[in-house]
Amino acid sequence: MEFLDKGIQDYAEIHSTKETQLLSRINRETHLSVLMPRMLSGHLQGRVLAMISKMIKPQLILEIGTYTGYSAICLAEGISPGGKLITIDINEELEDRVRGYFNEAGISDCIDYRIGDARQIIPTLPASIDLVFIDADKESYTHYFELVIDKVVPGGFILADNVLWSGKVLSDKPDKDTRAIMEFNEKVNSDPRVENVLLPIRDGIMILRKV
Repeated sequence: MEFLDKGIQDYAEIHSTKETQLLSRINRETHLSVLMPRMLSGHLQGRVLAMISKMIKPQLILEIGTYTGYSAICLAEGISPGGKLITIDINEELEDRVRGYFNEAGISDCIDYRIGDARQIIPTLPASIDLVFIDADKESYTHYFELVIDKVVPGGFILADNVLWSGKVLSDKPDKDTRAIMEFNEKVNSDPRVENVLLPIRDGIMILRKV
């Protein structure tokens, strides 16, 4: 994932609003005690997610891939009063840790945290989603997109993380996950239901707006 210039990355973080103490601790504790800490959104991406959420002021957010809760807490910063964030993760081993973080952040009342298979849960959700953040298994990105697109309100947004996949999207011999990301990028880039921009932030964020 560290394929962008580190000096530029550090400069961008220094000149972005600081993490809260809780987010900084989640960042540190995830790196110390949780497998694959690179999955954490981190400071710069977290501020981007919070800023986008604050601009949209969503009533309903769907997050696919909770991990340790960092991104959910950032996205929750922009929820409209009375709104909700549904976040789904398959890993029940992190549940107590994540619920503890949500309690500390004071957002438990607006978080609907579900453990299970997103492919089974998404079809049960209402068709009134304002903002979606996809950050789960890469092979399922296109499937997740198809599951959520009709549930997103016109003018709503879908964000997809890791769409540069450590720069491997430029590989001549992509592996399975890389091919899945490349196929997702190609699909949404030609899908008339959305307009899109790929931002080279951290590991790449695709922003899609439903037309």
